[in-house]
Amino acid sequence: MPSPSREGTRRRDFIAGLGGALAMPVAVHAQQPPTPVIGFLNIQSLDGFSVQLRRFRQGLKETGFVEGENVTIEFRWAENRSDRLAELASELARRPVTVIVTSGGTVPALAAKAASATIPIVFTVPEDPVGLGLVASLARPGGNATGINFFSEELVAKRLELLREPVPAATRVAVLLSPANTGTSLREVESAAASMGLKVQVSHAGTSRDIDTAFAAFGRERPDALFVAGGPFLLSRRMQLALLAARHALPAAYGSREYVEMGGLMSYGASLTDAHRQAGVYASRTSRAPSHRTCRSCRRPSSSW
Repeated sequence: MPSPSREGTRRRDFIAGLGGALAMPVAVHAQQPPTPVIGFLNIQSLDGFSVQLRRFRQGLKETGFVEGENVTIEFRWAENRSDRLAELASELARRPVTVIVTSGGTVPALAAKAASATIPIVFTVPEDPVGLGLVASLARPGGNATGINFFSEELVAKRLELLREPVPAATRVAVLLSPANTGTSLREVESAAASMGLKVQVSHAGTSRDIDTAFAAFGRERPDALFVAGGPFLLSRRMQLALLAARHALPAAYGSREYVEMGGLMSYGASLTDAHRQAGVYASRTSRAPSHRTCRSCRRPSSSW
């Protein structure tokens, strides 16, 4: 029969071993890598952006990331106020984000680039990122930015050509732009229209009321067709635009199929939803290996009627 002292020693050893076993899961858990955090900067609001956001999450999922499980997304919405983007981008840069994804045009990408020279940035822009100064080249972006360019400005002439097919006798085309998108877009439209012998009538819209006012003018002046320029604000009002164009019997051409899905006549351009899926893939890969990046260009536009 064991002595009392030996029995006490065994009991202490058993309790000590049990304590070590209970502590083991804590030690293993502490060794797990931290959950990556993706910053998402958009000039629009969440309302009306659900389709693109779903595709962005799909891109993440395709490469092994699921929000709420092994990745966190910090969203910042500018509510169609470009003056808020610099502040929101700086706010994301101060947080421990792995990458910043920008959406809604050129301005969010430039704001993120100005906010950080070290945090990887994945952008979706309609203009040449080299010309914008976001990357050094398409093959080797360099710096901390990469992303998707869908070349909407380069497709302006083709969209005008398609718009003339249902109205071959057209001589006057109304052009609708948002105030934040009046530079390159307007120059491209005016140049393409002049080469086709078309006269353009330019209207600007930065609010829903501005759109109503523009269509009231179209009703009085009766242009032959309508060319809707790109831009996040007009895209967010695509249902209003499609309904008003139908009400005024005004043939209209748009830059993406999202307008056609709301009843618009025709579109010609890259898929914005697929661009956001690709941005999700890029964000995932950048989070894992930021040193291996390329700049993807969406050069294959699609047309919808």
